[in-house]
Amino acid sequence: MTETTFLTPDEVAERYRGSVSVGTLRNWRSMKVGPSFVKIGKAVLYRVDELEAWDDRNRVQCRTAKRLEENAGDRA
Repeated sequence: MTETTFLTPDEVAERYRGSVSVGTLRNWRSMKVGPSFVKIGKAVLYRVDELEAWDDRNRVQCRTAKRLEENAGDRA
């Protein structure tokens, strides 16, 4: 059996280096947006694997600039 790791809202805010505050997490929960969470009594917990999945869903894929592609072709 695999043990699931949970983080508190404070730990989630720390995970995202303060870019997502505890208040933002609270607002997202009320609007049903953001990462999934579990509520047990008054405790709000976030599964680490759910946070990682949320990260993947929100990943921004950048394209290579045309100028960089041309310069790479010059080396070949």
